[in-house]
This record gives sequence, structure tokens and C-alpha cells, in this order.
Amino acid sequence: MGEKKRKRGRKHKTATDEETASHDCSPVSKIDAISLPATITEAVEPSDPDQGRRRGRSKKTKVESPERRGSRLAESNGDCAAAEEPPLMPKWEGSVKVVPSMDAVVKVFCVHTEPNFSLPWQRKRQYSSSSSGFIVGGRRVLTNAHSVEHHTQVKLKKRGSDTKYLATVLAIGTECDIVFCSVFVANKCNVVDAVAIVGCIAAVETSQDPKTMLTVSDDEFWEGVSPVEFGDLPALQDAVTVVGYPIGGDTISVTSGVVSRMEILSYVHGSTELLGLQIDAAINSGNSGGPALNDKGKCVGIAFQSLKHEDVENIGYVIPTPVILHFIQDYERNGAYTGFPILGVEWQKMENPDLRMSMGLGPDKKGVRIRRIEPTAPESHVLKPSDVILSFDGVNIANDGTDKFVVPFRHGERIGFSYLVSQKYTGDRAQVKVLRNSQILEFNIKLATHKRLVPAHIKGRPPSYYIIAGFVFTAVSVPYLRSEYGKDYEFDAPVKLLDKHLHSMAQSVDEQLVVVSQVLVSDINIGYEEIVNTQVLAFNGKPLKNLKSLASMVEGCEDEFLKFDLEYQQIVVLKTSTAKAATLDILTTHCIPSAMSEDLKT
Repeated sequence: MGEKKRKRGRKHKTATDEETASHDCSPVSKIDAISLPATITEAVEPSDPDQGRRRGRSKKTKVESPERRGSRLAESNGDCAAAEEPPLMPKWEGSVKVVPSMDAVVKVFCVHTEPNFSLPWQRKRQYSSSSSGFIVGGRRVLTNAHSVEHHTQVKLKKRGSDTKYLATVLAIGTECDIVFCSVFVANKCNVVDAVAIVGCIAAVETSQDPKTMLTVSDDEFWEGVSPVEFGDLPALQDAVTVVGYPIGGDTISVTSGVVSRMEILSYVHGSTELLGLQIDAAINSGNSGGPALNDKGKCVGIAFQSLKHEDVENIGYVIPTPVILHFIQDYERNGAYTGFPILGVEWQKMENPDLRMSMGLGPDKKGVRIRRIEPTAPESHVLKPSDVILSFDGVNIANDGTDKFVVPFRHGERIGFSYLVSQKYTGDRAQVKVLRNSQILEFNIKLATHKRLVPAHIKGRPPSYYIIAGFVFTAVSVPYLRSEYGKDYEFDAPVKLLDKHLHSMAQSVDEQLVVVSQVLVSDINIGYEEIVNTQVLAFNGKPLKNLKSLASMVEGCEDEFLKFDLEYQQIVVLKTSTAKAATLDILTTHCIPSAMSEDLKT
């Protein structure tokens, strides 16, 4: 037992506290504090005589960073504490890239109350949606028209704010899917209160696109925010960044991509065709109305719709700056949105050489043949069917209906000549050169907006209706067809109505397509119950012009019978006195407040 036992306990210090202090009293720089983190290392002490007989792990010695030693010395030595700097805190601001354009992007909250087109005396249950928008010059906010369609309340919230501001819609561009909005003084509320009033804000808007203009008069809303500036039309492969508030979170979202295509696109919400950009950045529900920024932070478009199909991915569409600026300048020039004009003709390509020869078109001339002219268009007084359009405002038209793209960097590209027409404003004039009977003629034509027989929108107005003896008459519109037959109305609606919707032209500006929407069953209309969505052609032998004329003729009828001529050679005959007497009871039974809509009473 003569072996010397190892003593347990604290190991003998190799240096005194004073000696340690003399080595570590110098201030620790910020770089050293960051580059020398505290670590745990394993060390075997050479002064231990029994080092060779140790078993297991060697004793761990904690080696601290200079920052930690300095903080301990500060407690024991006042002189050294004076030279020590406070510990560094992480600076998150330095790691965040500040983009002024992103601060101008707002979240749009809207409460919608849509009309019930199938029961036009009612409105549907209100619902809420959220989308995106951004601040532009003149204390106004731009977003998509479909984001605030049939709105009853619109609120805006800035990035990083907990306050929602009530906004007012200034102008709605249905065709181009853009809206102008404004926010007024003291129209703000706390986020918690707003949720209690509005309910759960669900991102139910669809990625489609017209424009809307909003504004806010409360100075607090505009503090610290610079409006977004507009950039030039981008080129193919230019980088774009889409900023907005899509589903999946509450904070701002950024997706990036490139411009992959530029051409005339079909605007789903506006049922029209205008210039558009195709990008490969993700545009999801809630992104609608947000800006698409270039690498300089300038807006080159507004996100508005995307293509959803099993065979495609990452195809989004952006409203380009020429369309946006047209909407803004139209509002500023006229104090209201007047729309995009059209030429008012349907044309045919002239790519076949025999066709060109028969029309007297030589090898040095190109153009398109006019098939039909809108009767309500101003050019119907000067242009004729079979005229060949050679040029529009000095720009030659090709046999396929295209012209050279008038953007400097798009050399060699072609685009439909409707782009030239869309650059004009309602009421503007244009020089049109045509070939008629081998003679070249020029006309100075006044441009106007399109008058559809079946309108794509009713521009926020409640639908019109008239009821007599349980027969509900209404005017057909695209929202009505969608209400009756769903989103696939183009496949499910009656063929006669679809033919009128797709091919018929209005003969006058006030012409409407009037149908018997349904028959509210009563003793007086026995045998007519199955008449649904059938067009009314005439009343008592007089051709029908619109719904208002029908209501006026029926209300003023003194004949013994009411006779309605319908499509498919059907007729409806009712005794005048009995029909008018039964109407009041039918209205009471179905809780209908009036036999006709307010617009028919004036």
C-alpha cells in the first residue's frame, strides 16, 4: 500500500488572479468578440505526475473567449472595467435589404355583397377577401378590379402596420381589371376591431385581372411611404419580382422570375383582349393587385391572373405599364374611366393568294378583309363589308392582321394591330386606309367603346327585372349566365343564348337580350311552368327592344290579352285583367318587394 494516492479536489492554480488580469486587461475589439466564440476543449495537464495512470476521459478545461474573461474582470478590477466595451447584440437591421418599393405595397381587405342574378330582387350572403395593392402618385392606390368587385367595404393596411384604413373606390376599369382607391381622414381602425367587424378575412379572391383605383385622405397613411414609380416595358428574359400578400401567410411575400412572353392576352375578368406579359414567377390567390418590379425597383406591371392546368406550371400574367398608364391618364383626362376603344369590325385574314387576287390586292399590298361592322360603331357609316384595311394611323397591316411591334427593343417582333387601337382613348380619331373596288380610300374615324348585346359586366348596378303573373323577365348578361349555369356556362347554357352571346351584334346602343328567367308557379300560369331562360321576341306583335320597353308596354296594355312571342315558336297568352290582379298575390307569396327593379320605374 505504499503507492501514493491521488488527491481529489480542486487542482492547484498555475497562475494568480492578478497575473491573469495583467494579460487580459486590454479592450476586446468587435472583430475578436465575433471571431473567437467560447469553446470547450480537452487538455491533459503536464504537471500531474500520475498522468500515465489515469483511466477514462481526460479532464476538461473550459477555455473562455476574451469577452467572457473581460466581463469577469470588470467585477474585480475597476480600472480594467473602464476599458471594457458592452457585449455585442445581433443587429437584424443590417441583414435585411431595405427596398422602398416594397413599403408601398399594401394589403387590401374587401367585403363583397354580390347581386343574386337568378333572383334579382335579392343579394347573396356577404363574404370577405384579401388581395394586394400598391401606392402610386397623387395619394392613390392601385389594385385589381376583381379584388373589389361588388364591394360594400374596402380597407387597406400598410406593411408592418397594425391599423386598417377605410378606402373609397375612385374608378373601376372593368376591361383592364384596374381600380383606383382613396382613404379618408379618420377612417382607420385597430386590427382586432376590424376583424371583429369584418369577420375572418379569407383569401378567396381569384387570380384574374381589370384595374381599380383607391385613395386615402388620412395623412397618417401616407407618412414614410414613397409611391411606386413606373418603369418602361420590359424585354424578354428581363428579371421581374412580384410582391404581394398571397395565401399561406400574413406578411409580405416576394417571388421572382423573368418575362417569358409579350402579346395580346385575353383578360378573364374584363372579357377583352389587351397587351399582357407572361412571366414564370408564381402568382397565387392574394397576389392579385400587387406590383411586378424590375431590378431597379420600378413597377413594370400588375399581377392579375395565372394559368392553372395540369400540363403547365408557373405561368402567370401581368398587366403591363402601357395599359396601366392608359387607365390612369384616362381617369385624369376625363374625371372618370371611359374605357378602351375598339375599331368595331370583324376581319378575315388574307393569306391565301387567290383571295388577295380576287380582292384586287397586288403583291406590294397587304391587309385584312372586313367581314362585319358593329352597327353601333361610328365607323359603320364609312366602312363597308369586304373593304380591305391596309393601314391604321400610318402603320401597315399584314395579311395575318399583325403589325411591327412599336417598341424599340422588340425588333422583328409582330403583334396584333388591335394593340394600336387600344393605345387610343375613347373619342380619339384615327386614320384608316382601305382598299375598296381597287381604289384606295382614307377615312378619319372616331373611336368608341364596344357595345355588346350580352354585356360582360353590369358595372356594379343591381340587375334589372320585371314580373307579371309570375313570369320573371330579365336581361341576359355574362354574370347572369354564370349564375344560372356555373363557370362552365359556355358549355351548359342553351345553344340559342350562346349563339347570341358569341355572334350577335346589338343593332342599337340600348338593345338587350330579354328572357323569361323562370315562372313563379300560380294558378294563372298553369301549363307554362317549364319555360326557363327562353328569349322574348315580341309583345302583342311589336318587336322587343329591351326590358324597359317590355315593362312599359305591359303596364300600359289595354288589350284583352297579353301575348308574348318566345324563341322556338312558343307563345304565352294571359288575360290582361287576371294577370295584373294575380301579380300582387304572387309577390306577397315570394316576399318580393316590387314587381320591377328601380331602374325600370324612371
